[in-house]
Amino acid sequence: MTKATQQLPGRRWLIGCLLGVGILINYIDRVGLSAATPELTRELGLTATDIGLLGSAFFWTYSLLQVPGGMVLDRFGVTTVGRVSSFLWAVAATITALASGLWGIAGARLLLGVAEAPAFPASQKATGHWFPLDERARSTAIFDSAAKFSNVIGVPLVAYVIFLYGWRWGFGVTALLSFAYFIAYYVIYRNPSEDPKLSKAEHDYIIAGGGTPEGPAAAGQSRMLGYLLRNRKVWGLTIGFSAYGYTFYLFLTWLPGYLAQTMHMNLMSAAGYSTIPWIFATLSDLLIGGFLVDHLIARGYDSTRVRQSVIIVGMLMGLAVIGAAFTVKPGWALLWLSIAISGLSAAAPVGSSIVSLIAPKGGAGTVGGILNFTNNMMGVLAPIVTGIVVDWTQSFAGAFMIAGVVLLIGIFFYVVVLGRIESIPDYEEVAPSGAVPAT
Repeated sequence: MTKATQQLPGRRWLIGCLLGVGILINYIDRVGLSAATPELTRELGLTATDIGLLGSAFFWTYSLLQVPGGMVLDRFGVTTVGRVSSFLWAVAATITALASGLWGIAGARLLLGVAEAPAFPASQKATGHWFPLDERARSTAIFDSAAKFSNVIGVPLVAYVIFLYGWRWGFGVTALLSFAYFIAYYVIYRNPSEDPKLSKAEHDYIIAGGGTPEGPAAAGQSRMLGYLLRNRKVWGLTIGFSAYGYTFYLFLTWLPGYLAQTMHMNLMSAAGYSTIPWIFATLSDLLIGGFLVDHLIARGYDSTRVRQSVIIVGMLMGLAVIGAAFTVKPGWALLWLSIAISGLSAAAPVGSSIVSLIAPKGGAGTVGGILNFTNNMMGVLAPIVTGIVVDWTQSFAGAFMIAGVVLLIGIFFYVVVLGRIESIPDYEEVAPSGAVPAT
């Protein structure tokens, strides 16, 4: 970092932290169900398959709305869509706390998925607007690591409230946090060109450093979607990132349940021990996937090679999940899981930052929507597959082996299909007549 950069105002970092807090609360909404699993199982008499279906309910609507949500983001912008989304997810979180029975809770989770659908692609798009290229890994790591840190504070917080007052109040806490964030977002967030508190010097620095231009694509969102769906880089990134997502969502929805069943822990013990891998994951996300990547690129190392190296090594570390399949000792299980989750977390912000690095003008929200759609379909698939395997085998070993195979597929798509990390040509540059070209 140069002396001139150090003297710049830090409005962009305040925005980055605001986005991180939003994703943190977003994910606390999700992991609350994981913390409540033992209590819901006992009170409602649910099977592992029931819990798997309940865990996936959120992701059905959340995933299906990723692409439309991304297109809406590209059309109306982060400021407007972010405000509407954060208000609606606060309302949906409240309804979750008031729901009752398996199907009532499932319905509330479906609604929560609708409300939260634009959150992650909005953060990806906003980061492109607010940060130059050489700060993109760090700024992405802020909100991406928040997804991991939600398990450090979210699971124990919700579990403690459930322990004292029951599962309904556990969800009530997330509703209160969601309304508080809506107020903060409404007051603080603006796009750079709209923010009166952003200095001209900092704005010029962002633009000169490769900040993503604001405004919709000239071709319109439907043509942009068709253009991107025919692009090889989009699918290399999308399927590679989704392989990470499968294992991530397996841990997100099942880690306390795995510790409770396989290690014979009670609710509080399972919630407490499950925070250990997520602490390492948060640090790995920020320090390796964020700061180290930006540092190496700033030192002159090839940006594609740096990013792909972190992704490959991180996902190979994720294969340590297989080690957890063959132990019943809590210490060894936590070691293997910590290695796996830390590796995946180092790769995650790199993969997420590629959205704004390869997206053409006006297409970052749509690229993010495509990526987040397939990634979050893993949030539908992983809990169900895991629940069925556990019911069938009475063990998590098979579910962890499946996760390992999925990670190997992801590495192939990142390296072979995505290729060099560089911007896709703008639609109007390659299709001036309006035709959608094959790539």
